[in-house]
Amino acid sequence: MAESTFRGVLGFFQDIGVYDVVLPFLLVFAIIFAILDKTKILGSEKVGDRVYSKKSLNSIIAFVTAFLVVASTKIVAAINTALAHIALLAILIVFFLVLIGTFFKEGEAVALEGKWRAFFMTVLFVGIVLIFMDAIGWLSDLWDYLVEHWETRWVGSLILIIIIVVFMWFITKEQKPAAPAAK
Repeated sequence: MAESTFRGVLGFFQDIGVYDVVLPFLLVFAIIFAILDKTKILGSEKVGDRVYSKKSLNSIIAFVTAFLVVASTKIVAAINTALAHIALLAILIVFFLVLIGTFFKEGEAVALEGKWRAFFMTVLFVGIVLIFMDAIGWLSDLWDYLVEHWETRWVGSLILIIIIVVFMWFITKEQKPAAPAAK
């Protein structure tokens, strides 16, 4: 009974537009307002010896932008799809870190460092780009194009270019001198 009651509440929220209007509006308003307030693009006011951003102007711009975004159902659908996938990606990252944590003793910090951090940040960036491409419908179009125009010469050329770029990077990277050993 409780499960159906809560599902009914979520269905009611869906019916009145909480997910399609209110939450995307609040999200876009908060992000735009925070960017404008932090960067002070629209100017600032000095009161005494403190500098304040023009909050009223920032809020008007953020309000209008949020309304324009909510007016476009395609943008709202893309935001909803992308945020759901990004939340799933964040949950997977937490699970991954929990699994890594099983290899450490209690009290040891679990952190990715150096090349591993750069590798995982790159993978996450590519994942987020692919999520947004899927949310706006470009990923399936790109995949269909690749499947229809697949040629071995094209693939061979791409692999050769990648090998050349990696080789050039390997040859031209700076060698850092080894740190002197502590005595």
